[in-house]
Amino acid sequence: MNTPISCEFYDQLMVVIQRKIPSTIVYLENEQTATVKGVVTELMMIEYEEFLVLEGGKKINLQTIFLFNGKRHKEI
Repeated sequence: MNTPISCEFYDQLMVVIQRKIPSTIVYLENEQTATVKGVVTELMMIEYEEFLVLEGGKKINLQTIFLFNGKRHKEI
């Protein structure tokens, strides 16, 4: 079940997209933590799930992100 994404997190994402701020994202991938650095270019919906898209096209489901630029957004 998906949990709602906080307005604060959306606001943070909008700022980094508009200003093209390089970001560090820690998220779950295949039940393990993964870290990626890059510039977030957009947010998109794919089959009712929200994703951020990095330069180069990598998509990360917002539900899997627990640290974004050092700020915790959910527990592992």
